[in-house]
Amino acid sequence: MKTRPLGNSDMAITPIGFGAWAIGGSGWAFGWGAQDDSESMAAIREALDLGVNWIDTAAIYGLGHSEEVVARALEGVKNRPYVFTKCARIWDEKRQIGKSLKAESIRRECEASLRRLKVDVIDLYQIHWPEPDEDVEEGWSTLASLKREGKVRWIGLSNFNVAQLKRAQAIAPITSLQPHYSLINRKIEDEVLPYTAANNIGVIAYSPMASGLLTGKMTRERIANLPPDDWRRNNRNYQEPLLTRNLKLVELLSAIASRHGTTPGAIAVARVLHEPAVTGAIVGARRPGQLKEIIAAADLRLTATDLTELDQFLAAHPV
Repeated sequence: MKTRPLGNSDMAITPIGFGAWAIGGSGWAFGWGAQDDSESMAAIREALDLGVNWIDTAAIYGLGHSEEVVARALEGVKNRPYVFTKCARIWDEKRQIGKSLKAESIRRECEASLRRLKVDVIDLYQIHWPEPDEDVEEGWSTLASLKREGKVRWIGLSNFNVAQLKRAQAIAPITSLQPHYSLINRKIEDEVLPYTAANNIGVIAYSPMASGLLTGKMTRERIANLPPDDWRRNNRNYQEPLLTRNLKLVELLSAIASRHGTTPGAIAVARVLHEPAVTGAIVGARRPGQLKEIIAAADLRLTATDLTELDQFLAAHPV
């Protein structure tokens, strides 16, 4: 795969990165159900074999477990990928999740992530959410300090709006933004993407397939039988009235995919990557074979007809 420069950093990343949210497993508020660690590690190694050169995780995924699995998967790997992780989500002994952008908290989180990932420096350290909003400046100043100290190489943000990006940028340069972006969540197109493009901020989009909904494999029956501890059961896109609309969109993605000899998920990811301001898309996988079905999106070029059909559908079926 060709690579693209990520914002103001010296990192050139592949258009697709491995997303390690789901491999955090169950037992926390935003888990995807039970997960086999051996399959997680095999999926990561397959991603590297396919040419993917970055992994995105977070301390909160599985309450530390995702970072540990990533570290285990990379043991003995010669051509190590970049590893990105996040801070500003914490948890207590009862596994209750909290929010903190206080300097002391972020420093503790950074040290814990370094230990779990078994690295001396984190390639990209990101604030997961701008919460509490009044502490954004303190949190971002702390990340800038960690960069100066050599604990992290580059620093980025996730889920920030333009006003919050401007506040952070007044303190220290922003390498990247990680926003939620897919065909059924396009809020960032009007303001956020133009701002990142104008300010050399890389964009790595998460959930480009709407947490699996746009893969073509999420039937009504499968959705109805999601495990009780799968957070998607309570996601509005998996519920009516949006579910019927979203499944119709999948039908269109399937029709376009058949013209390209690929999968609906690959078309969904290719549409996200079509945006010039988007540097890369995060694609999660829980077992070998899943990423292989999407990897074509890295080089897939949608036609004018494809784009028109998608735009017409979305205009006719607004959220």
